[in-house]
Amino acid sequence: MTLPALHTTGVLYRRILSQFPQDISLAFAYGSGVFKQHGTNQGQMEKNMLDFVFAVDDPVTWHTMNLLQNRKHYSILKLLGPTMISSVQNEHGASVYYNTLVPVDGRIIKYGVISTESLINDLMHWKTLYVAGRLHKPVKMLMQGENGKLRAALVANLKSAVTASFLMLPESFTEEDLFLQIAGVSYAGDFRMVIGEDKSKVANIVKDNIQHFRILYSNILRDCPQVVYKPQQGKLEVDKSPEGQFIQLMALPRTLQQKITKLVDPPGKNRDVEEILLQVAQDPDCGAVVQQGISSIVKSSSITQSIKGIATAGVWKTVSYSSKKLIKMWRGWRRKPSVSQMS
Repeated sequence: MTLPALHTTGVLYRRILSQFPQDISLAFAYGSGVFKQHGTNQGQMEKNMLDFVFAVDDPVTWHTMNLLQNRKHYSILKLLGPTMISSVQNEHGASVYYNTLVPVDGRIIKYGVISTESLINDLMHWKTLYVAGRLHKPVKMLMQGENGKLRAALVANLKSAVTASFLMLPESFTEEDLFLQIAGVSYAGDFRMVIGEDKSKVANIVKDNIQHFRILYSNILRDCPQVVYKPQQGKLEVDKSPEGQFIQLMALPRTLQQKITKLVDPPGKNRDVEEILLQVAQDPDCGAVVQQGISSIVKSSSITQSIKGIATAGVWKTVSYSSKKLIKMWRGWRRKPSVSQMS
């Protein structure tokens, strides 16, 4: 799962990572500071904030060490101590604690801390789709421990993204259609896409990174019995029969199955999940129901995580970060005619 990003930045990432406690089970960098997005040049990329996520086995110990090393990174919550910081991390929003607008080694970075257990839970079951959704897209893997359960969960998450996308796509489609669908999963229902994000964001992520998406997904597509994959032509055909869709629905992560069940089953009926998914598999609007289920997961976690972000970042940093997002959104609107042509 290690992907090539910018070849000159390997040392920069290692230097940044060396300034944090090293008890990390997984570390990755992502976003527009790491991978080129359509409409940005090398100079703009180098000015963009670098985004990181660190998964740690023991958040209390990690925050204890990090408060000793990097106390200035934290908002006023640092006064509450590592146990309270870990409690805010684990019990609210998407179980991630972000420190943002942090100057490190000549760059501005943002880093999120999540427990390894919460990460595995999100990857396997799509509990919040917050970090799992980031990992549907190409990321720069910086550190990965020997945790077999975590490795299996990373692959399971990619397979789930493919399965959910198959259900939302027509019978035949292109690789680019698939990657746009996959990249859009974690933005479905995200209120920040209404205000605060460039509307062309998903297209911008995919357009210049098709090769990175291929590296991530080609083996899964080749091994999947549900699809005919023609990599030379960049085309795919998926089984849209009720039987095929039922197999796909049964393979979806647990939280998404529960959301779909809630949407379709009237209160008080209490039919089992298998029976309801069999009904959905025969529905011409099956893809729309899956989309709604995903949206309800993302909507909830994006709102609660953003509210938590105000406390973890502090008011000044929140205002500063939000204003930069709004400027990006405005630039996206102005660029729209040239970017939205998806050919």
